[in-house]
Amino acid sequence: MTNLQETPVEQTQAIRTAAAAKVQTRTRWTILAMLFLITTINYADRATISIAAPGIRKELGLDAVQMGFVFSAFAWSYVLAQLPGGWLLDRFGSKITYFFSIFLWSVFTMMTGAAGFIAGGAAVTMLFALRLLVGAAEAPSFPGNSRIASAWFPTNERGLAAAIFNSAQYFATVLFAPIMGWLVHAYGWHSVFYVMGGLGIVMAFVWLKVIYGPKDHPSVSAGELKYIQEGGALVDLDGAKRAPAQVNTFAAIKELLGNRMLLGVYIGQYCITTLTYFFLTWFPVYLVQERHMTILKAGFVASLPAIAGFLGGVFGGWLSDRLAKRGYSLSLSRKLPIVIGMMLSMSMIACNYIETDMLVVAVMSLAFFGKGVGALGWAVVSDTSPKEAGGLSGALFNTFGNTAGITTPIVIGYIVQGTGSFAGALVYVGANAALAIACYLFIVGDIKRVSLSKSLIKH
Repeated sequence: MTNLQETPVEQTQAIRTAAAAKVQTRTRWTILAMLFLITTINYADRATISIAAPGIRKELGLDAVQMGFVFSAFAWSYVLAQLPGGWLLDRFGSKITYFFSIFLWSVFTMMTGAAGFIAGGAAVTMLFALRLLVGAAEAPSFPGNSRIASAWFPTNERGLAAAIFNSAQYFATVLFAPIMGWLVHAYGWHSVFYVMGGLGIVMAFVWLKVIYGPKDHPSVSAGELKYIQEGGALVDLDGAKRAPAQVNTFAAIKELLGNRMLLGVYIGQYCITTLTYFFLTWFPVYLVQERHMTILKAGFVASLPAIAGFLGGVFGGWLSDRLAKRGYSLSLSRKLPIVIGMMLSMSMIACNYIETDMLVVAVMSLAFFGKGVGALGWAVVSDTSPKEAGGLSGALFNTFGNTAGITTPIVIGYIVQGTGSFAGALVYVGANAALAIACYLFIVGDIKRVSLSKSLIKH
């Protein structure tokens, strides 16, 4: 109702303002599209070294042990830099921290192409050092994705948002692997690093133009802002006029690790990521060694689970949000797809009893589809992390998860070497899926946002 003392002009303006507030823009989906594009480039940059590896080994004369060190460098620094990356996100905000992350990892990727101008031990040292730097620079990326999703998306859309940016890891394989393969064939292995690094540098500056906090974005409407805020989005998380609260970092980490729900989520992510690294590292070897496929055929077949994982990821996020919108609790909405997905992933154990190659590929694709369905950990982190320490919580989550990038290749290597078969390896990976189910059913409990003790927060 308008105020009777208002002039007709003021009444008309009030009516227009109220009408404008009801109009919802879709700015949050533009933000999500940017997260998807950047994460796609992120994973493509991680894969540059594997695509270029045959050319690198031939030109630089590196043996398998030297290449093994180069391959491992990214995971070590990526894991070790998670907590510092999370602290930077909480201290300086998502936009500027993520910008420097994109810019630096792209510069280091581009510099990797120059390693071909030296030889021998110096080349190995340079490659190893640059991969360490790429891993460290990428550390804030996924905690940053989670933090931005927390700010821009209401709870009943956050599952799909997290699933979409997480599914970029599969999309990167499908889109960029053929492009990078063509670059190596046509222009040599150096070109992969120059092109991908250059693309990343350009996208870093696009990021600055596209990404804002909800209250600072020039295109967001009052209606959209009200909708996401009332739905549980942390719209003040990265406001330009807001001085970020600082926390006692080490005490906050201790408190986060002491929270049973969060610890269950962190351990569950380690188990789920074990499946990812099996497919990224040992799956092509399994196809060649155990299933006796040619390398060419194995390369094609290995892309099928990636496609299935992408589809599963989008479906899992959609299903979770659908359940939330229909009134089911957040705990049920998140846990049900995770449990169903991990049960599907356990089907890979059946490959130990299957002879037909096509059926093996189908079962493995089903397993990775299930992994995609169950990959809702980032949505859970967005739902549960303390608003003052979302970066730290995401970093802990990613530290636990990507530790699997170190342990999984080693454990499976020992199993295969000790038994001469992948049968035990498939059981090991399937057991991790079962353990993830146990974490969410028996450790996590109710999924809800955690609040840090007030004594840990310094304003």
